[in-house]
Amino acid sequence: MNPTGKTALITGGAHRVGKAITMALARAGANVVINYNTSSKAAAGTVAEARALGVEALAVQANISDHHQVETMVQAARDKFGGVDILVNSASLWRATPFPTTKLDDWHQVTGVLINGSFYCANAVAPLLLEQEEGAIINIVDLSAWEPWPDYMAHSVGKAALLALSRQLALELAPTVRVNAVAPGPVLPPPDFDEEKITRTAHKTLLNRWGSADDIAEAVLYFVQANYVTGEVIAVDGGQRFGHRKDEHG
Repeated sequence: MNPTGKTALITGGAHRVGKAITMALARAGANVVINYNTSSKAAAGTVAEARALGVEALAVQANISDHHQVETMVQAARDKFGGVDILVNSASLWRATPFPTTKLDDWHQVTGVLINGSFYCANAVAPLLLEQEEGAIINIVDLSAWEPWPDYMAHSVGKAALLALSRQLALELAPTVRVNAVAPGPVLPPPDFDEEKITRTAHKTLLNRWGSADDIAEAVLYFVQANYVTGEVIAVDGGQRFGHRKDEHG
């Protein structure tokens, strides 16, 4: 699909990796619908930056774990642009969830965004994509989709579910809509990473460095444009999956 003149909805599209994806799609000529939950200032700034590229942009507040808010958001996109051609499920709630726990709200909120929210968005957008007889959905997972991360059970389970959802949607929506996933490695340090941990994380990759949010955006653009690829996932991780093999075998 040529993104020029198309409309892309990006959840969590106001900042960090989501913003990089939004701006890459805008540079490619797509109008962008920027979903945010609490980052209204960042969303307004991203709208202004996208419009400066000559495309239209719309910021829509919605907690995607609420299907009513998702439906309202998608209707706003339809009212503004006539439909949606591209959905990027990028929203994620980064929160530790040690196990066992008494904080069930944390589990529900993290999985509510990653699993329910991504499903709600795909479910609301799918009729528009099928109606237009062409569409692309790209889900942002990460390496925790394949391996458990200590103290981040909800995140790991949520990303694994999102990868499974990608494959299921590819099956259900074929041949009209292509659905794929991108799995970032270390591209933007979380706020709690100090310099020592940033350096240690870089060493875990085969390339001995961090990537950038733009690396993820490029992979998203590839999936938008790759008309014969569906049900796939690309790890954009600098070889982090195999980095532990640099030093010794076994």
